Amino acid sequence: MSRKPIVIGVAGGSGSGKTTVAQEILARVGADQIAYIQHDAYYRDLTLLSPQDRARVNFDHPDSLETELLIRHLDTLLAGQPAELPIYDFTRHVRTEQTRRVEPRRVILIEGILIFADRALRERMDVRIYVDTDADIRFIRRLRRDIEERGRTLDSVVNQYLNTVRPMHLEFVEPSKRYADIIVPEGGFNTVALDMIVARIQALLQEAG
Repeated sequence: MSRKPIVIGVAGGSGSGKTTVAQEILARVGADQIAYIQHDAYYRDLTLLSPQDRARVNFDHPDSLETELLIRHLDTLLAGQPAELPIYDFTRHVRTEQTRRVEPRRVILIEGILIFADRALRERMDVRIYVDTDADIRFIRRLRRDIEERGRTLDSVVNQYLNTVRPMHLEFVEPSKRYADIIVPEGGFNTVALDMIVARIQALLQEAG
């Protein structure tokens, strides 16, 4: 690729609507032009821990993610080479043996709650978007997702929210909002903001030829 790809980051609290915003960007700009990376795929492999110890890990702290590997994969894509991204099993808290091959594209879209908390990662981004949603709405969305998609119990979701999700949000996620270029209230339901974001991405692509 003759020109440097445009790197876009979409951050925000758990359940804020980051994925919805990212999917809207993919749909409107065109998935064929975007290399999509989810920070969630980079949780550290806990295979050597017992199921009980895995459940006690603070998955909302930056140290729980192998961000350095994500940065290496990002640099590989920026250099015009494909990258083999990990696939994480959230029901067992382990990294699977399979990988997902991502080809270099004109746009690289990175999504995750803590992507602005890492200086090296955020400084590689051309556009930083923070999805801002009320805490009660985020909790309800997380509760539904973890029960329906990840096989969690009500008590485990509530305990995790009180013990790690909320404290880590206040310590790491919310403060990272100051690095955002664009703050989107109401996530994927904010059509005006999405229209502006997509228009900006398309303008950047035109400028890049």
